[in-house]
Amino acid sequence: MIELSVVGLNGSGARVDVTDAAARLLKLLADPTRRRVFLKLTEGEICNCELAEGLGIAQNLVSHHIRQLREAGFVRERRDAADARWIYYRLDADALGAAWRSLDALINPAHLGERAPVCPPPEAQE
Repeated sequence: MIELSVVGLNGSGARVDVTDAAARLLKLLADPTRRRVFLKLTEGEICNCELAEGLGIAQNLVSHHIRQLREAGFVRERRDAADARWIYYRLDADALGAAWRSLDALINPAHLGERAPVCPPPEAQE
């Protein structure tokens, strides 16, 4: 597998890489099922059973995708005070905001550059 650096522009026009968290978010959201879980989490705090029922997938599959998002720092969990067996999940707005700012430098259309290709050399065009 070939891995390429993901770069954007900083305020001075120099090329910069996105943060590891931003690159991880892109990778995590590439999975269609995880993307559906993520989108459901954008609605607000929710438990595993609600996610499974709402998405029509098994609870263990929901748990797998939640764990991936949580380990990357994009999901927070809260245990029910009365019954600790119940765990509620929500997106971490601060972590998502940091990833978004990093990605903005890379994918914001306002940051697209203008340049002329250098190939072929002018003498080769004659």
